[in-house]
Amino acid sequence: MSTLKRFFQDTFIYGLATVLPRLMNFLLLPLLTGSLANASYSDNTTFYIYAAFFNVLLTYGMETSFFRFFSRHKEKNKVFSTAFISLTLTTILFFALVWTYNVELAHYVNLKLRYFNLLISVIALDTLVVIPFALLRATGRPIKFSIIKVLNIGMYVALNYFFLWMVPKFNISLGFLDYSNDLVTYVFIANLIASLFTFFLLSPYFFKTKLVFDWGILKQFLNYGWPIMIAGLAYVINENFDKWLLPQLLGKDINGAYAACYKIAVFMTIFIQGFRLGAEPFFFNHAKEKNAKNTYALIMKYFVALGSLMLVFIVAYLHVFKKLIVTDPSYWIAIDIVPIVLLANLLLGIYFNLAYWYKLTDKTRFGMYFSILGAVLTIGLNYALIPVIGLMGAAYTTLIAYTVMVVISYLIGRKHYDIPYDLKNIGIYLGLGISFAFSSFYVFDNNLIIGSLLVFLFLGIIYFKERKYLSQFLQR
Repeated sequence: MSTLKRFFQDTFIYGLATVLPRLMNFLLLPLLTGSLANASYSDNTTFYIYAAFFNVLLTYGMETSFFRFFSRHKEKNKVFSTAFISLTLTTILFFALVWTYNVELAHYVNLKLRYFNLLISVIALDTLVVIPFALLRATGRPIKFSIIKVLNIGMYVALNYFFLWMVPKFNISLGFLDYSNDLVTYVFIANLIASLFTFFLLSPYFFKTKLVFDWGILKQFLNYGWPIMIAGLAYVINENFDKWLLPQLLGKDINGAYAACYKIAVFMTIFIQGFRLGAEPFFFNHAKEKNAKNTYALIMKYFVALGSLMLVFIVAYLHVFKKLIVTDPSYWIAIDIVPIVLLANLLLGIYFNLAYWYKLTDKTRFGMYFSILGAVLTIGLNYALIPVIGLMGAAYTTLIAYTVMVVISYLIGRKHYDIPYDLKNIGIYLGLGISFAFSSFYVFDNNLIIGSLLVFLFLGIIYFKERKYLSQFLQR
């Protein structure tokens, strides 16, 4: 019980580190959809698609590798400094090379040169702080980690409100920063300033320990991490290929609406990300515990129960959320994708939970195989379904890809690291969650009374089935 208690404590704090920034970022959605045209919001989405892709490429699995070897290596300083030096050198090399050919590369990726220059600057700064952030998590300092994350997004949100709301409202002159004819530039400038601020806060870690480079440790990092990098790139494709393809097939206006409504699923994303931040160091640190597999199985059951509850809750009040979050009705043409996307994200969370079997057994190549399979499905099905059923084709593609990845990961994982998952109750929670959510939206047309009844009914079912264990846990 004490082990689980520590897990839930860390996950709660890391969850706050994710929830608060995401919620603060969430406050931007009404501002962005109210200030930017659909096409401009599509440009904003494209910017962050490339940011996600290069983030994975530049970190090349180093963060997860760091957790793996830091937890079991005696010379922890050498592990930290080797990872830090490696990422710093490759980031500087990337920035210098890309900046040299920025005009050609900006044209190749179909971004304005100004956008591209801001993009690579943000990417470089964010990559340089990956290992210092990982050190905070690995050494059990979730509070400091959370504070810095919240300050970063707080500055980003505040600057967006300054540029997009205060400047036009009070007619403030920005001189050489006047992009009144291209408001989305201000979003990227705000990101750059916030990244600089975070870099400054974490810069003491650059000089905190004696820097020692060990080729042997680096080789272990690369051997362990390169499949994770490939898996990460495939994950970026799974998550973002639809939003990259839609402007080409259906136009930027449609993509802007799709991307904005997709953001409503952020509540599920927050839950999953908070879980991952707490779970990753926990799973590695407790892999040798006697009852580790039973603990992992219990965590999975409660993850599915809570995730299914969130699915029902968000869908039940979707008509309320859309008016609060996506204020411009022109974006609502894509609202039907939300239940599908929420379920897809829940399955993605289950996949992340399952994925620890290949990380704990150093068989990360399987993660690469699963993600590549998902990416192939994503690319093929998007090209096949979007021309036929439009936006819903992109949503169904995401759901199918993650479903296949969950099933295959579970089946293969049983052979290599068999965890005694409570499949009966997991199936009950997931099945009821899907039934309640889809009935609320597609059958009862988001009737608030019926939706509320379904939410409370689901809560009652969870309490009835888990009341004994929950009572013991709360007492302790």
